[in-house]
Amino acid sequence: MTLSSLTPLDFVALAFFVFSWFGFALISGGYLFRNRVSLSRVMQQHRRAWMFNALKRDLRMIDTQILAGLQNGTAFFASTSIIAIGGCFAMLGATEKVDAVLRDLPLIGTGGRAAFELKVCGLIAIFGYAFFKFGWSYRLFNYCTILFGGLPMSQEVELDPQGAASRTERVISMNIIAGKHFNAGLRAIFMSIGYLGWFLNAYMFMLMTGFIFLVLLHRQFFSEARAAAGDVAP
Repeated sequence: MTLSSLTPLDFVALAFFVFSWFGFALISGGYLFRNRVSLSRVMQQHRRAWMFNALKRDLRMIDTQILAGLQNGTAFFASTSIIAIGGCFAMLGATEKVDAVLRDLPLIGTGGRAAFELKVCGLIAIFGYAFFKFGWSYRLFNYCTILFGGLPMSQEVELDPQGAASRTERVISMNIIAGKHFNAGLRAIFMSIGYLGWFLNAYMFMLMTGFIFLVLLHRQFFSEARAAAGDVAP
């Protein structure tokens, strides 16, 4: 496999893909046009409100169930990433057959077997990145559960409110960091859909990448979910 199997347009499309991926990661973590707060950022504030609300009650079974649900969702996507990686290696083992099928499709680009294998390796890298993000997120949610279990009872909060607030902030920080890694893994899964366009040609690669970018942008800033989450102070 050599890079010479790819055309200059392939490299342009790949650069556009990388720019869209990391550009969206920066945008979703903050604001759009300085006055539109992203859904991810709003949910960070709701995580904070949740933890301080939990601090007011002694019976926290509901909260532990929520944390368990977050862990289970992360574990599901981590397992899915591993399965996707296995599927990619299966494609490498059947390169001749898959390449023949793709060549029968309209709008297929040139490049041959070497280019196809390079593209599959890139897809493996994307799913590998997603797996590590989900795996680390799962571990962080586990740590968050441990820290949550150490929160003081409501009577203790009244005796030492500053200490209770400090311990709650640790839980909040761990939960937010875990959520960020989960979002990063999920973003990789979404962007891999755009990457699939590269198996047709570079133009389709850029078109699908741009489409996925716009869909994600809409979900973060203009969707019904964003409206339902409400607004928070910057």
